[in-house]
Amino acid sequence: MSASTGKVTVVMWMTLGLALLLSVVPMPEHLEIGRPLWLALVLTFWAMNYPQHLGLLTAWCFGIAQDVLYGTLFGQHALALVLVVFLVLTLQQRLKVFPLWQQSLALLVIYGLAQLLLLWLSTLSGMRPEISYYAVPAVVSCLLWPWLYMLLVNVKRWRDFR
Repeated sequence: MSASTGKVTVVMWMTLGLALLLSVVPMPEHLEIGRPLWLALVLTFWAMNYPQHLGLLTAWCFGIAQDVLYGTLFGQHALALVLVVFLVLTLQQRLKVFPLWQQSLALLVIYGLAQLLLLWLSTLSGMRPEISYYAVPAVVSCLLWPWLYMLLVNVKRWRDFR
């Protein structure tokens, strides 16, 4: 493993840990509906830019951790994050060619599918959630993508020069 590979791995794990923490940070009740899909966003960045460092097992493990922190059906978020990473890895070469606004639109579809899966699993488990609780986070994450992408590129670049 080269020094630059080790640096990428350290930064990747740190940002994934931070995203996991951001996904459970308390928010005001009226803003809770718009909580971005932090783990999905950070996993998307690493899967798109460094697919050799991130796989489905990583998405599954962080999804299980998110299920434990949220207290939801075990494996629910893990399955959704695996779906997101699988689709991003499959479309990775195409997504990298798109400008950021087109990436956002493509990610809106991917996150929408993941949220639809979560809605379906919640309905199967007997809950009756509102659709807006699943649609709004996908839209907010889509709008947040360009800024998060630029931030993570700069964090990675800063770490390389250190």
